Amino acid sequence: MDKKLYKMMDWARVEQIVYSEEDDPHGYLGAHFVKGGWMISCFIPNADKVSVICNEKEYRMDMMDEEGFFSVLIRSLTKTKISYHFKVTKNKDTYIVQDPYRFRSAFDQKTLRAFNAGICYDIYEHLGAHVRKTEGISGVNFAVWAPNAVRVSVVGDFNDWDGRCHQMRRLGDSGIFEIFIPRVTTGANYKYELKLKGGMVILKADPYGYFAQLRPETASVVFDIDRYRWHDDDFIASRSELNANDKPLAIYELHLGSFKKPDDGRQFYNYRELADEIIPYVKKMGYTHVELMPVMEHPFDESWGYQVIGLYAPTSRYGTPEDFMSFVDRMHENGIGVILDWTCAHFPRDVQGLSNFDGTCLYEHQDRRRADHPDWGTLCFNYGRPEVSNYLIANALFWIKKYHADGIRLDAVASMLYNDYGRVEWVPNIYGGKENLEAAEMLRHLTSINKKMETGALLIAEESTAWPGVTGDLSGEGLGFDYKWNMGWMNDYLGFIRLDPLYRAGHYGELTFSMIYAYSEKFILVFSHDEVVHGKASLLSKMPGERDRKFANLRLSLAYMFMHPGKKLLFMGCDIGEWDEWSEARSVSWDLLQYDDHIHVNDFVRSLISFYRENPALYALDNTVSGFEWINNISANETIIVFLRKDKEGNNLLVVCNFADIDRYDYKIGVPFSGKYKEIFSSDDEAFGGRGHNNPRVKRSKEDECDGRENSIRITVPALSVSVFSCTYFEPSDLKYYHAPVKRRRKRKH
Repeated sequence: MDKKLYKMMDWARVEQIVYSEEDDPHGYLGAHFVKGGWMISCFIPNADKVSVICNEKEYRMDMMDEEGFFSVLIRSLTKTKISYHFKVTKNKDTYIVQDPYRFRSAFDQKTLRAFNAGICYDIYEHLGAHVRKTEGISGVNFAVWAPNAVRVSVVGDFNDWDGRCHQMRRLGDSGIFEIFIPRVTTGANYKYELKLKGGMVILKADPYGYFAQLRPETASVVFDIDRYRWHDDDFIASRSELNANDKPLAIYELHLGSFKKPDDGRQFYNYRELADEIIPYVKKMGYTHVELMPVMEHPFDESWGYQVIGLYAPTSRYGTPEDFMSFVDRMHENGIGVILDWTCAHFPRDVQGLSNFDGTCLYEHQDRRRADHPDWGTLCFNYGRPEVSNYLIANALFWIKKYHADGIRLDAVASMLYNDYGRVEWVPNIYGGKENLEAAEMLRHLTSINKKMETGALLIAEESTAWPGVTGDLSGEGLGFDYKWNMGWMNDYLGFIRLDPLYRAGHYGELTFSMIYAYSEKFILVFSHDEVVHGKASLLSKMPGERDRKFANLRLSLAYMFMHPGKKLLFMGCDIGEWDEWSEARSVSWDLLQYDDHIHVNDFVRSLISFYRENPALYALDNTVSGFEWINNISANETIIVFLRKDKEGNNLLVVCNFADIDRYDYKIGVPFSGKYKEIFSSDDEAFGGRGHNNPRVKRSKEDECDGRENSIRITVPALSVSVFSCTYFEPSDLKYYHAPVKRRRKRKH
């Protein structure tokens, strides 16, 4: 052994490395210029001998510790950085190893400061596992935030899951640990091994991992998501226009795992195969967007993805990240927008996940009254910690930028906004209130950055309370979302429509109440998955009456939703009239489409969406009071409502909704002006399975007061139906007819 080298050794640090308790191994391992030359050290557990190959010369290294710590002093007078690698002999096998401790950090101080301040919006480009070439050497740069760990290592297929091999360096007081490991490639399984205070060692999946093993396996998987070549430039360029407030928005909500099941024994289709199945159907039906229940990695199928274990990884159930990119790309090539459900309200307690990540409550609150989510048995994010809010905000932007998502729908926003949500014991905010001010600020931060970056992507809140200004402007203390799910309308309407028509008159107010607050937010009307599962029955099965009345009520409900102000969302299966409530374990009941009743429902929804998209009066002024006008909202006994929908050019559609199971003949309704009224859509059309009690001829208004209007028409109003009339002013030739004098019968002389 070189005596000079022996005296130069820092034996305390050697021991820390050997016993895996060093948080700055780069400060001692690798090559360091000292008095007399370059001291090169390595720790390769269980190696028999190691040599350094430098400038085509081989230098035998001395074993300083029998666990596998080797050092050598290469005498040199120059401080120019040297290039070298190791030749290792272990168990009679000899192989070449690139030293992971010879490479500089990939982080700069600006990035570290931004992350600790919560404003590094591309932190996913730095934390996690990234395939890179450094100093001409290919490998993977690993980085993880674990400020309270004693030591962090990367373990995986490439080092026999031995935490001693690749110990990471702590980057100052940022809390980030990092290492570049040469020759690791895409597809390698890995985790982080953390030694905690007290000596306990735990394994964690990568919070920023781009891919993961298929459950029940739990390792993260190295993946280069920048290899995919997109073909949707034109679609992305037009996304802002597609998502504009004055454009139609008809969303098809679906669960990828149960949209359709393979017939070959597999549990799931691949993302690419799903695109083949979904695109033709969505295009045929005319939906503008699909909304996917969470595709982020999750351990439990029955959670439907709402308890996420890997926010940055599309689930491996359906394929690779590139497969999912292809899915989105093909949707865009076919003119279909993609909205992703996103869960930032809570996360599961699974040991490989974020829970107690570095031995402390890192991502969750330490106070159990704030950390625990009693309703779901999960943990709540600590939105007040900058690094945690950065993790979440960057993640939403990640799906928009890297996966070209056209919208992000935030699940369970109400549970974020209220400290007392689902809790008996709760902690008030600094003003003594129940509002979670930190969560509200995080949401404002997210929406403001999305607008500032001009991504063109929508941010949608599923917020089930009356929190003010969810879609309000940020300058006015609003949260800044583009849309909010109208849960109030959905709950009121479903409660109303389930009643036997005989009793609906007494609940008439539930039908009209939605227009009192319709313009308090920018709303999306929803018949979502939550309403057709866990004993709530399918949309069709909710309807009262015999079979034909159930279908009539279903058509009435769907038509009313599309006529009512607000954008639209419909869950899969509702548009074919499924009888059974949804289950993630089975496919949508596509075989029902061999029966006339269900074909009629499907044709009806397709025609309804087409009618909606062709008539700007049904969407262009959704968010302004000038787009809607009541004609009749007081006919409780008849259970009929009549209203106008208007577009920017002043065109009107007259909508008549009959929620009673009684046909009304020669029924008088007020109209906005003297003119011609032609029925252009009816849910009672025979083509849709109705009875055809329609109005085939144009109705000419008369100067006969009704509903507070000077003019009126008399029409047939079918039971359980929605009828829509176009409204046009009389032409000059019509006015002659309209103002024709009444001929009086002359008295006969006797």
